[in-house]
Amino acid sequence: MGNSRTEEESYRQTFNLFLAGTDEKKVTHAYLRDIVERLPARRVLLDVGPADGTTTRHLAPYFEHTVCIEPSASMRRALASACPEAEVVAEPVLEARIDARADLALLSHVLYYVPRSQWVATVERVMGWLAPGGLLLVLLQDPDDACMRMVRHFTGLRFDLRELAKELTAPAHGPNDDIVLDTVPARYRSRDLEETVTVATFHLTLPGQPPPARDAVKAYVQEHLRDGDGGYVLRHGQLVLRVQRPAS
Repeated sequence: MGNSRTEEESYRQTFNLFLAGTDEKKVTHAYLRDIVERLPARRVLLDVGPADGTTTRHLAPYFEHTVCIEPSASMRRALASACPEAEVVAEPVLEARIDARADLALLSHVLYYVPRSQWVATVERVMGWLAPGGLLLVLLQDPDDACMRMVRHFTGLRFDLRELAKELTAPAHGPNDDIVLDTVPARYRSRDLEETVTVATFHLTLPGQPPPARDAVKAYVQEHLRDGDGGYVLRHGQLVLRVQRPAS
């Protein structure tokens, strides 16, 4: 129990360090707010994998009811503090049972933790919880930005929403003209090398992957992430897949 708590605290400290140096939340929340304000109805928000609830807390006031699917016990504790009125489901998305029909469903940075073979099934599962005319937003980092190039360098992994978009529009799943792919730029900046290395290592911590040696990450940061002005910049823009359920 003590080790688990220490790991949780370490995650939070590093995540907060990242948040302090990035504009991701600012630009993402502005993008989401624009989407929400254009929805024809705002009864139910469904957030799948909300983590500590930072984005959920930003969006929940626009909706009458919020439902969250969060399998992590530590994240559910943080979520309860951030969004005490939200209904929280602890089962993984493919096992969860919910009754609500969402006007907006958010699947933000979750697919890194889902086997690639289950991406379509996961999206289709969430689509089944949308109200007619409801909108699903799927967010992942842009595979062509510096952050995901770094991930690919150390792990060989590539996560590309464009591949998912093609699968969802394939004949087996029926034609779907209501699929749009947006880009939301973001960047992390720091003038501190060790801090940048810590944040870079945080992004390289993926399920089933051994953590990279800090010296190797440091060498990569010094070679690839210098900004030319004595600091470091890590661009980590997001792709957003918008999938709308037919109104009838």
